Amino acid sequence: MHFDLSEEQAELAATVRGLLDKRADSAAVRAASVSETGYDEALWATLCEQIGVAALAVPEQYDGVGVTFFETSVVLEELGRTIAPSPLLATTVATEALLAGGTDEAKARLLPRLAAGEIATIALDEAAAPVVLDGDRAAVVLAVRGDDLVEVTGATATWVEAMDQSVRLARLDLSGAELTVIGEGVAARERAELVGAASVAALAVGLADRALRMTVDYSKERVQFGRAIGSFQALKHRMADVLARVEMARSATWAASYALSDPETDPAEAAFQAHAAASYALETASLAASECVQLHGGIAITWEHDAHLVFKRAHALGQLFGAPHRHRAAVAL
Repeated sequence: MHFDLSEEQAELAATVRGLLDKRADSAAVRAASVSETGYDEALWATLCEQIGVAALAVPEQYDGVGVTFFETSVVLEELGRTIAPSPLLATTVATEALLAGGTDEAKARLLPRLAAGEIATIALDEAAAPVVLDGDRAAVVLAVRGDDLVEVTGATATWVEAMDQSVRLARLDLSGAELTVIGEGVAARERAELVGAASVAALAVGLADRALRMTVDYSKERVQFGRAIGSFQALKHRMADVLARVEMARSATWAASYALSDPETDPAEAAFQAHAAASYALETASLAASECVQLHGGIAITWEHDAHLVFKRAHALGQLFGAPHRHRAAVAL
């Protein structure tokens, strides 16, 4: 059982956080979200080339770093803390699906490209025109069709507006696309769904931590009745409750990420951990965002303040790979 990050994992988190502190402040995040690509291309290049975030879980034989999904989840938590728009979520889910279900030929051809930073996405919805993450900017598009994992070429991607501008969605019209079978669909879907759940849980933990820090810092500055509002016991209790929820969500998310990274973990146990973590972390992010808005007061509903960015991201994460109640329903008790 693991109770903390290893020295290497802690160093990875610190390195990513240091870079994001410099390159993903509020102004940078807002500018990237409304840019033509929807993300900071220079920041993504730095993350991939200098830190290797897209290559972490890719085996060395495919030009990857050769560690595990857990290290990727460490990076996702840091990205969640800054709310920076990034293709890492979509690329990670597609990469893990390819590793789980792809043929040797497909993995040898596609994984080195993904490890180098090319964006990938996967359509798990078998509709004729599914909505997917980063569909209009992905160089590699995968889909699950029946029992097959297929590579999609020639699809028409149309940007879809989202309430959270930092989440990039696109509708893929597959009617004129070429679908090439590159693997086994059942294994790819199962892995993609569980990794997607654990990934949004990691993003949610980082977001909840950000919301809590914003709220605590503000409560020390805002004065009412001659005292900082953080000194009022009722508000201390609310922030303490959020802190406890954040720490439990982080523990659950680490457990899920470790389970998904360890090939010796029973698949049913890994699925339980992933669904439990997603359910708890997503609800924690929603609570932290709500408390952030309420305890900031009127300033939190202004466009200039970042509270609305936190609130939108919290609710967006709850829709990407299943709402909390759906994850609870997937757990066999």
